[in-house]
Amino acid sequence: MKHVDMQSPVSFFANVARLPHKGLPVVIEADAAQRAALAETHGLLSVEAYRAELLVTSWKRNGVKVSGRVEADITQACIVTLDPIEAHVEEPFEALLLPEDSKLGRQGFEGGGEILLDADGPDSPETFSGDTIDVGALAEQFFGLAIDPYPRKPGASIGTDDDTGPAENEFQQKLRSLLRKS
Repeated sequence: MKHVDMQSPVSFFANVARLPHKGLPVVIEADAAQRAALAETHGLLSVEAYRAELLVTSWKRNGVKVSGRVEADITQACIVTLDPIEAHVEEPFEALLLPEDSKLGRQGFEGGGEILLDADGPDSPETFSGDTIDVGALAEQFFGLAIDPYPRKPGASIGTDDDTGPAENEFQQKLRSLLRKS
């Protein structure tokens, strides 16, 4: 994941210069305007609910760990019928961030040292500049990853020559004609 320059509809900037010893808890509950913007950004019909619960803590000397979970109720269009499909998204996540000028970050990413990564653990650390991190945008990235890219209504299928029927829609007819030509 790369750093997002565009501001997220659910941006929340956490000051990481002086984090409390037990960490900084952050809860983001999207309002109607934010939910509409999330739906547009992620190609959804609508977002009925969106909530991110995060904990921002210190990591190593001057790094930051953001962990938590993002939950949402969304409505997508079925890729076959275009009918609305309701879905619940729930994604736990953990991300590590290092200051841009961090020695640990430079060594690991410029080939000087090694950063050991666990395949099931967090991704390699991202970098941040200044004293604030947009933890809302970070949570939104994980929300985006949790969305089913090919939502399909139960029983909906593109079909083959065997199951043509009156329910066939225009998309299926065009797809069938393209398949016959190839």
